[in-house]
Amino acid sequence: MKEVLIKEVPPFYLFFNHNKTKRLLSNLCTVTVQPTGLAVLGFTNQTIRQIVHPHITGSQLRIRLTNKYGTTPLTLGEVHVAYAGQGASIIPDSDRIVNFSGNTSVTIPVGTDVVSDPISLDVVEGKNLAISIYVPYSSGPTTFHHLSKQTVYISTFGNKAGEGTGTSFVPAQIESWYWLTDVDVIAPHNTKGTIVCFGDSITDGEKSTRNANHRYPDLLANRLHDAGIAKSVLNAGIAGNQILSDGSSVSALARFDQDVLIQPGVTDVILLEGINDIGFSNKNAEDIALGMKQLITRAHNRGLRIYGGTLLPFQGASNYTEEKEQTREKVNDWIRTSGAFDGVIDFEKALQDPENPEKLMPSYNSGDNLHPNDAGYQVMADTINLSLLR
Repeated sequence: MKEVLIKEVPPFYLFFNHNKTKRLLSNLCTVTVQPTGLAVLGFTNQTIRQIVHPHITGSQLRIRLTNKYGTTPLTLGEVHVAYAGQGASIIPDSDRIVNFSGNTSVTIPVGTDVVSDPISLDVVEGKNLAISIYVPYSSGPTTFHHLSKQTVYISTFGNKAGEGTGTSFVPAQIESWYWLTDVDVIAPHNTKGTIVCFGDSITDGEKSTRNANHRYPDLLANRLHDAGIAKSVLNAGIAGNQILSDGSSVSALARFDQDVLIQPGVTDVILLEGINDIGFSNKNAEDIALGMKQLITRAHNRGLRIYGGTLLPFQGASNYTEEKEQTREKVNDWIRTSGAFDGVIDFEKALQDPENPEKLMPSYNSGDNLHPNDAGYQVMADTINLSLLR
């Protein structure tokens, strides 16, 4: 098990990751989701309050912030963490100022990250945290994660990082996270590690209910807790992600080290990728399988177990064709029969319509014929054999 090299403390276990790999330059991408609104304009003399949902209990935490795709050094005047209250409010007695090498202010150069000092706060699994970031000067275009499925709150002008009532904040129209990439927790000694759910918008929770934490990794974390399995769950899903090609984010092959292999305490990976390689880039099954083999090899080289999730049906989606459906079926056949994975999680079988196996079950269909609804995400979590993850 990997330990974070902080003297005289137990290992950190990652419970939250929203992947800082959103591209801001369209000419670097073969498939592009253009950043809009706040992501391009950035912030000046404002505070951004972001809500995250912990998957593990512990006595201390730390946060990682990134300026990986910024265009100018990013100065953060003050950062706070607290238990989230209703709306933009926080529980005042829980408010903590975050330090970076002993300082309350930090400047993050372009292309780099910063990790906070350990923060003493009793984190409780399932009890939301609010992380408030005051940006005194123009940030320029932000490094952001498009699909947070959480309301993000933006303040009026000034440092409102410690404001308890939240009255200076208004909800942002776009549900994105800005700069915040990881939250780590010092977990109890009996914690057995971290499971990384690595994928695209289905792992990211597209079409799930905002602020409900109904992404399938959240629901898997609930099952693990109820079963008494002391593992955390990291959500490493990015909407639009592909295995082989850069798109709305860098490819799975390019981000696997950062988002999986170097994460603290990781023991298991659940891979659910490939539908965007088929739908957006017309990749064939053989090339997708080769990409999966690369991820499997890299996981095994680090001593990790990696499980293959079968690709969900998508007949009726905007980019569906019969030829692409044949590719999807070939990929799923390879996942099931190749023996390359340490196990198979048959998401397709669990969510397909028995009357038309090329489509999602109507009761699990969000309406776009590609992404599940909340009920479908629950079925995905329920499909995972927890004995694989002990």
